[in-house]
Amino acid sequence: MALTGMAVYKSLPKTNCGDCGFPTCMAFAMQVAAKQKAMTDCPHLSDEAKSEMSEASAPPMKLVRIGPDGDAGFEIGQETVMFRHEEKFHKPTALAIKIPGSLSDAEAAAKLDAVNDAVFTRVGEELAVGLAAVDLEGLDADAATARATSLSEKSRTPLVLMGSDPEALGGAARGTAAKKPLLYKATPANADAFVALAAETKCPLAVSADSLEDLADLTNAAKEKGVTDLVLAFDGRNVAASVRDMTRARRAALRKGFRTLGYPAMVDVAVDDPPQENVLAGTFVAKYASVIILNGSDPAELLPELTTIQNIYTDPQVPNTVEPKLCAIGEVNEDSPVLFTTNFALTYFSVEAEIERSKVPSFIVVLDTEGLGVLNAYAGDKLVPEDVVKTLEAQGVAEKVKHRKLIIPGLLPSFRAEIEETSEWKNVLIGPEMASGLPAFLAENWK
Repeated sequence: MALTGMAVYKSLPKTNCGDCGFPTCMAFAMQVAAKQKAMTDCPHLSDEAKSEMSEASAPPMKLVRIGPDGDAGFEIGQETVMFRHEEKFHKPTALAIKIPGSLSDAEAAAKLDAVNDAVFTRVGEELAVGLAAVDLEGLDADAATARATSLSEKSRTPLVLMGSDPEALGGAARGTAAKKPLLYKATPANADAFVALAAETKCPLAVSADSLEDLADLTNAAKEKGVTDLVLAFDGRNVAASVRDMTRARRAALRKGFRTLGYPAMVDVAVDDPPQENVLAGTFVAKYASVIILNGSDPAELLPELTTIQNIYTDPQVPNTVEPKLCAIGEVNEDSPVLFTTNFALTYFSVEAEIERSKVPSFIVVLDTEGLGVLNAYAGDKLVPEDVVKTLEAQGVAEKVKHRKLIIPGLLPSFRAEIEETSEWKNVLIGPEMASGLPAFLAENWK
């Protein structure tokens, strides 16, 4: 049944204790109704209410955790919409770099170092590879256990253990069970052994089949044996079929309440051609993959993929902003240049990066434009010369420098006259239209 916030609230203890992580029972009830929390997340729920409403209130897509509790783990699933514009996507895709079983121990360790180092900063956010996919094919049980255990101890990320041999995968899973790796993957041919292993080790399990009907049978069989942390695995190199099946599975879970397919999805797109791998990964980020297994570990390949994830998993209804304030870039002094820009994060960090590249320490006056870029803010009357003058005064910029020169964006030349007429900033310089022009502009115009 579809639950309303009020229907959930009536079954809660109404104590507003906050033990669920929300300040009031009504706030928690609204999260349950939105399928972001399960009814059982209330620690004081009566047994009667649990039995009546826990199934109906459970999110249509299971939340699955790979790795141990705390910051070291990675959560996927619990999505609520088919399309980003309906609300937003909640749990960003995890990239998993494959470490082939054919590598020597030294080569495998070097590949893991690349995974550990795959951390980047873009527009103020940290982007990182989320998983290391340890391929155990070709290794016997002892070698697989040693490989998985050694890499697990050194890994910044949780592991995906990949293999078709139940003995090799079993040894590796038992040796790393405390780290809760994702076991990849159960098929109709090996399901009994792999499901039993997942039940024994309490690790999440990826399941795969040739059709959605067979896949639903596998998830049902696993659930009956106590394995509920499941991931639906699809063939990432068969793009058309996988996108079709992943879309059908997500629609069945979210729109029809078909819980046997209500699990996050993953794909293995690992190919030897980096551009092709980039295209495949980008496709599946947009079309519902929660985990994507790759071969490539070059930053030049990873950063575009991580940027795609960052863009897809931002909230389309909330602008990505920075705090409106006076920012000092480098070792500024009273002779440093002063520029202004908007508080749209991409605009601000583009300007900041180019100033850093110029090696000219500068002040950036960040205006509150409600998260709009320069032209959009100007077109929407969120940025006018009067705002610039007021912000300069409010942030005390004149107290930081002895000059009265202000560099304005080249897209706003009309601001020059009004700023000079209405403020103490009598020397307004029209800067470049693009942030990339700042290093040359500062080198030429600021001595």
